[in-house]
Amino acid sequence: MSVNSNVKRITTESFRKMKEIGKKISMLTSYDYTLAKMVDNAGVDAILVGDSASNVMAGHETTLPITLDQMIYHASSVVRAVEHALVVVDLPFGSYQSDSQKALDSSIRIMKESGAHAVKLEGGKEIEKSIEKILKAGIPVMGHLGLTPQSIYKFGTYQVRAKEEQEAEELIENAKFLSDIGCFGIVLEKIPSELARKVTEQVDVPTIGIGAGAHVDGQILVLHDMLGMTHEFSPRFLRRYLNLHDEIVGAIKNYVSDVRESKFPTDEESY
Repeated sequence: MSVNSNVKRITTESFRKMKEIGKKISMLTSYDYTLAKMVDNAGVDAILVGDSASNVMAGHETTLPITLDQMIYHASSVVRAVEHALVVVDLPFGSYQSDSQKALDSSIRIMKESGAHAVKLEGGKEIEKSIEKILKAGIPVMGHLGLTPQSIYKFGTYQVRAKEEQEAEELIENAKFLSDIGCFGIVLEKIPSELARKVTEQVDVPTIGIGAGAHVDGQILVLHDMLGMTHEFSPRFLRRYLNLHDEIVGAIKNYVSDVRESKFPTDEESY
């Protein structure tokens, strides 16, 4: 990829400065070259190559099946498209939880083989050793608290997390821990808006919300959801900016019809 010298690259330091001056951070997911290029050209600050590719791209029910090799493939495709945004890549389930050396090895593979700028992982103090080892290697880390999809079988539901006082206090403590240990940002997923506000006020690093209300430092959505390419998934926090599902299906139906009725190609579309 040839980076345009006129394009200012977003960095982890950019994140910190944006929080300091109160400038909201925009973040979207991407998993392939073509859509990532559009997202980057539109001026999004950061792109998450999320393990949600397991759902969106592969059709799995959860994020658990996606492998490290598959994440690297998607990340490589995105990095080749991007000149402006910070590219963050999810460490997939099983690549960091139980073994800090495995966490480091997984992170190094992502950084070396895809060219990404940072990794993201789910959890707090319970994965302290993994986070420390990755950070000591000079790899930027983004945290993720609240609803953590890789733990879905533990939770048993995708409902809002930390509504009870004890879990809310634990989340605040974990957010402070992630900030203090050196993470450059924290995703807060599906937690009460007031709790997200408290976390945002008490940590030094940017908070990025998804279903966490407006009182955070930035927002993230799954690209395919906000463009209306998916239509089965309709959580309260999702705003669809387009209805591409119906538009794409309609266009394909028109193509099928034109082929069957010999309306495509015309003489002008032939050699």
